[in-house]
Amino acid sequence: MDWIVKVGGSLFPENAVKLVKAISESTEEKLMIICGGGSFANQIRDYDSQMKFSATANHESAIMCMDIIGRLLADKIPDAEAVYDLNSAKSLANENKIPILLPSRLMHYLDPLEHSWNVTSDSISFYIAHLLQAKLLIATDVDGIYTRIPSAKDAKLINEISAKKLLSFGETSIDTSLSELLIEFGSNCYIVNGKYPERTLSIINACVDVDNTQYTLVRGD
Repeated sequence: MDWIVKVGGSLFPENAVKLVKAISESTEEKLMIICGGGSFANQIRDYDSQMKFSATANHESAIMCMDIIGRLLADKIPDAEAVYDLNSAKSLANENKIPILLPSRLMHYLDPLEHSWNVTSDSISFYIAHLLQAKLLIATDVDGIYTRIPSAKDAKLINEISAKKLLSFGETSIDTSLSELLIEFGSNCYIVNGKYPERTLSIINACVDVDNTQYTLVRGD
């Protein structure tokens, strides 16, 4: 597997469908899609703030939300198929199809990450990318990491940053656990705005033009 592309739940439905269709039509790279939990997972957070569920109940319920988005997304992509395991994903990728992983069963069985709201689909996508020795790209609804919140007038996009430095930023467009994992395993990941499929494709197809493609590379060195 060459790439894991994490499609943020904030892109679902229209932008997520548009992005994955573009990927299926415009690359020969072997890749797998993992979806964020989107508004479904946000609802779990809201329920937790009211009822204070256990960390495990929240963790597993939020991952099930990733399954829901993935299942719905696969239904709209002709060359995609929802899968529960990595062997099935590899087989589909070898057939030039797009596997969309529904991660709840795998993550329940392996249970490799802490159960907390610090761990989201970002960290889960990295963990699976690490298992497959694949590169990670996170497609979200902002251009990448900014010097300040993206809505601030003086906010500037950062093209490259170390995960160690990013930890000092606090909350950004990726979860804090991901930065820690990138440092632990010495890995990198790209963050890009999935509303513009050409940006994702320029990275996947190894034709990034720094002057014309907006993204952030987070380094784990």
